[in-house]
Amino acid sequence: MTSDGVPAEPGAGPAAEPPVDSPGLAHPARLEADEVPGLIRISLTTAWRALAWTTGTALTTCSQMLTRTLNGEPPVVIVRDTVEEIRGALVGALGGYQAAPVPAYRVHRAANGAPTLAELRELGAALLERSADVNAAGDDAGHPAYARILSELTPDEARILRLLYRSGPQPTLNVRTYRPLGIGSELVAEGLNMIGENAGLRRMDRISSYLTNLNRQGLIDFSRESVDDPGRYQLIEAQPDVAAARSRAGHAPRVVYRSIRLTTFGHIFCHECLLAAGGA
Repeated sequence: MTSDGVPAEPGAGPAAEPPVDSPGLAHPARLEADEVPGLIRISLTTAWRALAWTTGTALTTCSQMLTRTLNGEPPVVIVRDTVEEIRGALVGALGGYQAAPVPAYRVHRAANGAPTLAELRELGAALLERSADVNAAGDDAGHPAYARILSELTPDEARILRLLYRSGPQPTLNVRTYRPLGIGSELVAEGLNMIGENAGLRRMDRISSYLTNLNRQGLIDFSRESVDDPGRYQLIEAQPDVAAARSRAGHAPRVVYRSIRLTTFGHIFCHECLLAAGGA
């Protein structure tokens, strides 16, 4: 008898429950015969890509990491690049998508024309090899940096070098506020000098950038030593900019004597490149 009180037919068994399908999934009984090979093909393709990525990419990544480490690149940068490359390769292997592009900062380094660390090491090795050859030519040539330095100097900077070469160190001074024992003294003005007037510069307003560039080239030094004649500082102290700095410094300002002079390299450079033949 059924649940509604109607007698069941003889030989009839319990009512069969209808199959319930999970949302989004095809019931196995409904798979067509020609769909099975496609699923197998997709599974095999994914497995093969994963295997190829595991072997080939792992070997390539380890090799690249070792090479970059030997080239002296920072470990943080190497790890960051490696993580990005592995992520892109894994996505490409499993999903068939294109791997992530090379980071822009790495492309720029390779495309900006500057030599890599590996190329610099090769140049250094070649230089050491030439140094071992006692018969190597070119010992009488000038320093290789001379041509580059000359191309990065202005005529006014050449005038400054000529002044320092012929007249020796030039006096400069700093103005500081007064504090007992110098504790807490503040710098008001530094590097005040008359190099521009004495060298006959055309652009007096660029004296600071000129001196900075010459120091960057290793030609001059901002020395803490004073010149031999203290009287040379009196002319600088009489200049209006020094008087204004002393006024800003307040009561009893402190004046510190300094100097600007040629380095040994700068002296040789001037002798061989600027003044050897009476130039500049």
